[in-house]
Amino acid sequence: MSNPDQPAPPAADAIKAPLDRMIEEIRRSAGTNLLGLLLLLLGLFTIFSILLPGTFLQPGTMQAMMFQLPELGLLSLAMAIPLVSGGLNLAIIATANQAALLMAWILTTQMPPDATGGEVWWWLTIALSAGFLLCAGIGWITGFIVAVIGVHPILVTLGTQTLITGISIWLTRGQTLSGFPDALIRISNDTIAGIPISFGIFALVALGVHILLTRSVLGIQIHMIGSNLESTRFSGVNTRRVQIWVYVLSSLLCWLAAIVMMARFNSAGADIAQSYLLITILAAILGGIDPYGGFGRVTGLVVALLILQTISSGFNLLGFSQHLTLALWGFTLIVVMGAKRITGVLVIRMRPRV
Repeated sequence: MSNPDQPAPPAADAIKAPLDRMIEEIRRSAGTNLLGLLLLLLGLFTIFSILLPGTFLQPGTMQAMMFQLPELGLLSLAMAIPLVSGGLNLAIIATANQAALLMAWILTTQMPPDATGGEVWWWLTIALSAGFLLCAGIGWITGFIVAVIGVHPILVTLGTQTLITGISIWLTRGQTLSGFPDALIRISNDTIAGIPISFGIFALVALGVHILLTRSVLGIQIHMIGSNLESTRFSGVNTRRVQIWVYVLSSLLCWLAAIVMMARFNSAGADIAQSYLLITILAAILGGIDPYGGFGRVTGLVVALLILQTISSGFNLLGFSQHLTLALWGFTLIVVMGAKRITGVLVIRMRPRV
């Protein structure tokens, strides 16, 4: 029997020391980034409160922002997990739309039009289960191609995006499906104590993803493969299993986003929310998630989403075009990436040479 007081072998120390440094770096950089984001959010609230006195800081405006945020927030979480792992999922919108179309097809063509009560809930369960299985399958296939076959995530997810979108358009002939049960519509239209149900779902899911990435073995392994895939493999981690889980989780978050979008728009189509793809990447990077993998926290992502939603709502109240909002978001992405690059170069140059 081994002595618990006996020092760990050198091999274990060689693995544990870099891991401890990586976790400490994640915590340090996340705290600094989060403070800056909170100050930016406070500044935006101050500016729009001055420009829109008596309009911006009103319960109705805050509630409207909470109604608009959940679907983009869930899709951003679906993008964040692959980014932390050093990958990318360009198929999140296509996956969400196809899942929504499958669930909508079941609800609009298979469920009896006169269904009521328990029968409606039975068909809702069937529809949601079908969407869940579809997204899990898409995620598993994507992860398998990335992890086992070894194709780059950009190429894999670009291919799956095109394939899924093409199938969705072919099956629907480009048309949308609408007319869902009230039990589904209420998810994105009803409130509890003034808080939209959909926003509560997003908040709970974001908390769950945060706990997963920071408190679970799988979450630490996702950070590890994002930081250095080969070193993680040599440390004994089953990197293929972890990468497959990354894309399964990402696709299941797309399933949740599909449910919220169906409830919010009362329709499903192959081309819904196409503009969200780049915005999810913007939110992730603005929130401090390293596009090269290994670093990032959900707390920063959530604050970044609040910043983007504040800009969008403020510009809308000021009567500005939504195209200007998109342009500003794109400009923000360029500035953030440039600032990160410059900061990184300065830090390297200021380090003392040994």
